[in-house]
Amino acid sequence: MQRVAGAVVGSAVGDALGGPFEFGPEGVFSARFPVPGAGGEMCGGGGWDPGEATDDTQMAVLVAESLLERQGLDPPDIFARFQRWAAADPKDIGLQTEDVLTNGMPWDLAAAIHFQVNQRAAGNGSLMRASTSAVYFAAAGQEACMDAARRIAALTHGDRAAWEGTAIFHELVRVTLDDADPLSALPGVLDLVHPDHRGRYATVLSADWHPDQATEFNGAVWPCLGSAVWALRTTRTFEDALRAAIDLGGDTDTVAAVTGGLAGAYYGLDAIPDRWTQPLHVPLPGFEGRVLRLADLLDLAHRLGD
Repeated sequence: MQRVAGAVVGSAVGDALGGPFEFGPEGVFSARFPVPGAGGEMCGGGGWDPGEATDDTQMAVLVAESLLERQGLDPPDIFARFQRWAAADPKDIGLQTEDVLTNGMPWDLAAAIHFQVNQRAAGNGSLMRASTSAVYFAAAGQEACMDAARRIAALTHGDRAAWEGTAIFHELVRVTLDDADPLSALPGVLDLVHPDHRGRYATVLSADWHPDQATEFNGAVWPCLGSAVWALRTTRTFEDALRAAIDLGGDTDTVAAVTGGLAGAYYGLDAIPDRWTQPLHVPLPGFEGRVLRLADLLDLAHRLGD
């Protein structure tokens, strides 16, 4: 349960920490907070209140609540929750996700048709929300866990690259919750990736890859996941992993959310600083003004992990 709660809360913490620095240059976080542990990092800004989680965590909560209430994967229900949320004018929503959720197409066609028209759908928008579903499906085993990841990703992303990245994340969380080393598990995980996408993921997940070598902005699924794994690999604490992720700049909320999910599962809830968890809150636009706080996220995590 330490790891389960760490994954869910860690992802939300990374999201809220990274949100104010989104689309900024490298190194801004450490320039503003040069002394690790000194405090003040949940600063807000960029339209976000201190500790406020973005669309990354909001959508992760919607996935979680659907899984729990429907007692399993119900794709039309998740899609309907996403639509209700999108219609409530959230502060932030990805352009691709917004188009898929508002184009009037049914749940099983909206993302596929968007991809057919635009030929681009490999953003990190399905990866960013995967912490809760990774925890829920971990007990189901490798195949079921990765299959669920792909099916949930496909609700908003028609490009299989996004499905595979989300599936890799699911499997890394699953092995970590099982007390295995996710970095040691990577070669075996890559064997499970669709052959059309295996090479690209093998590149960004290799031990010698650095985010500076990325060929796309880290709003794309490959460098986003690669950056999160790099941050986990090259640091020794939850806090340092999050600092490294946000200091990359760019899509900081999502890179930090993915990093936080992995690092939270790896280090456990107790490794996440209280000064980051106490101000944490997750508004849910479209759902009667609900705002989840730490106790709510812990309850959600425990129910997902039961």
